[in-house]
Amino acid sequence: MSSPSPNGQSSLRTVQVLGGGNAGSSAHVRSLAAGLLARGVRVTVCAPVEADHAHGFTGVGAEHVHVPRSSDPGSVAALRAACTGADLVHAHGLHASFRAVLALSGRSTPLVVTWHNRAHAEGARAHLLRLLERRVARTAAVVLGTTSDLVDRARRTGARDARLAAVALPGSRRDGDPQDTERPASKLKAELGAVGRPLLMAVGSLDRHRGYGLLLDAARAWRRLDCAPLVVIAGEGPQRAELQRRIEDEELPVRLLGRREDASELLAAADLALLPGGGESRSVLAQEALHARVPLVAALAGGVRELVGDAAELVPAGDADAFAAAVVRLLDDPERCERLRDLGTRQTATWPTEDETVAQVLSVYDELTQPRPMI
Repeated sequence: MSSPSPNGQSSLRTVQVLGGGNAGSSAHVRSLAAGLLARGVRVTVCAPVEADHAHGFTGVGAEHVHVPRSSDPGSVAALRAACTGADLVHAHGLHASFRAVLALSGRSTPLVVTWHNRAHAEGARAHLLRLLERRVARTAAVVLGTTSDLVDRARRTGARDARLAAVALPGSRRDGDPQDTERPASKLKAELGAVGRPLLMAVGSLDRHRGYGLLLDAARAWRRLDCAPLVVIAGEGPQRAELQRRIEDEELPVRLLGRREDASELLAAADLALLPGGGESRSVLAQEALHARVPLVAALAGGVRELVGDAAELVPAGDADAFAAAVVRLLDDPERCERLRDLGTRQTATWPTEDETVAQVLSVYDELTQPRPMI
């Protein structure tokens, strides 16, 4: 471990490694970097340059080194150079973790990895991902999983030390009050075309595992309601063209909004939040919905039960009819909605704060870098 800094704090040098850096893991790394820097830890973030532009690692005082997404030799070599002299490397996500394993080959630098989500793939690619998971789990000094399922998966894959990670929702407030918005909900709903009708909102990349196909299946049932709700989806991704064709061909009450900078404002204006798939192990949408006191309907997949407890309407994964029926029940039951809002406020108070998240990570770093006494 490095020597203490003049103010008595650690001068530990860490490297945080991101792959593509989805919004959740990138926000976590930014929050973690800010907390570590405040405690005297030096932080370098290795990520694509566009990730720094989007999430502002340098804005909180971290050094940023551009490392492309690709796992080609040039990418690994750039990461290896950035890790030279580091006391510890912390990689986030499977692909970033595998590149860190390659970059640290032959070195004794401790590697911590955080698995934020389970990687999704089919066919031969799924087999490749399992091989990567095994290599990473068996190489890392500590694997942190954001849900119990991911911790169990790491242990089954061969991790020497796997633990549940404390992961805060960056920038969240613990009091459960909705965040202030610049535009009133009525104006936002008018802009979206939801005047006089319920507004339902989903957020996330337009990928198959997000469950948007199921959401469109459910939307067919909502067309028959006297006051059909409008569903808006904020996000972009490879399924956009396919989803748009279905929306038009089936005349579904759904709008694809693309990427939105005001997603939090839109969510606060929504009558319900929707999580139809298991794309995230620790869903940012679920956390933001409960913080904003917006009732949530979610497919029972991944770590959603562990995250939200009883503070959401949970339905079997893959069951469009059950999902559609749960939404209709909530729209017709304002007392149940209010009960879910109150349960959500209590649930958010149990989640870790950003300070608690940083403290847990720093304790792991200390374990791995403090000199061990001679026996």
